[in-house]
Amino acid sequence: MSAPMTSLVMATAHPDPVCSPTGSALRGAIPDPKAGRGYRRPISAQPPPVEPGSKDIGTLNEGSLHAGLKEWLWEPGDQLEVPMGEFVIDLVRGNLLIEVQTGSFAAMGRKLDHLLEHHPIRLVHPVAVESWLIREGMSDRRSPKKGDVYSIFDELVSIPTLLDHPNLEIDLVLVIEEQIRAPGAELRRGRGGWHIVDRRLREVIEIHRFATPTDIDALVPDVLDEGFTTSDIARACAISRDRAQRVAYTLRAMGRFEQIGRDRQGIRYRRT
Repeated sequence: MSAPMTSLVMATAHPDPVCSPTGSALRGAIPDPKAGRGYRRPISAQPPPVEPGSKDIGTLNEGSLHAGLKEWLWEPGDQLEVPMGEFVIDLVRGNLLIEVQTGSFAAMGRKLDHLLEHHPIRLVHPVAVESWLIREGMSDRRSPKKGDVYSIFDELVSIPTLLDHPNLEIDLVLVIEEQIRAPGAELRRGRGGWHIVDRRLREVIEIHRFATPTDIDALVPDVLDEGFTTSDIARACAISRDRAQRVAYTLRAMGRFEQIGRDRQGIRYRRT
C-alpha cells in the first residue's frame, strides 16, 4: 500500500510555492498529490550557490549530504550560514529560517526552543528511498534498506508536540543518496564490516510538507475502526509494528489519538 499523499512540493529549484492555510498547493508548479509520485531532477541540475561573503561560516563539521541538500535548496537572494545569537542558520529566505537536519530531531530541540517564538522555521529532513554503497576497490551496490514518508515518525517521537507551533513546518525530502564506506579495524582483522564515513546527495525525488498535526494524521488512512491497535495501524499503512508504535505515540502526543483501553492485543485507540 502506498502512503497517503501529503502536501507534495515540486522537487525542483523554484521560489516557495504559494499555499493555502491548509497547505494545499495553489501554484501550477505543484503537482496534484493524487496524480502519483513527484518530479525527479538530478542534483547536478542545481547550480552551486555563489554568494560573496556568505560561505565557510559553520560549515566545517557538516557532512556532504547536508551541504549538498543545502545547495539544492539555495535560491538567488538566500543568505547562507547566518549567525543569529548563539546559533548559525543554514539558509535565511526573507524572514524564513531554513534548517537542514540530517540527524535526529532531538539535537534541534534547544535551537527550536530559542528561535520559534520570533521566527518562522522550516526544518528540512532527508530520507533515503534508495541508497548506493560506495566502497573503494569494489563495485557500487544498492542497499536493501529503503526509507519512505513514514520514516518521519522515527524523528517526530523526539519533538511530537512542536508541530503544534504555528511557526514550524517540516519538509521531508525523499532522496537517493550515496553512502561512502570505509573498512573498520575489525574488517582489517577479518572480523568486521564497513563503516559509513560520509553520505552524498545523488537526487531529490520529492518533498512532503507538514505544517500541522492534521498533516501528520493524514498519513494514517481513515479506515481504522474505533478501538484500533498498533497492529491495525501497521496493516493499514503497510509498515512495521515498531514504526506503528511510533505513529501511535506521536499522534497521541499531538492530541490526534486518544487511548480508550487496553486488552491482550495491546492499547486501544480512537481518533479525536
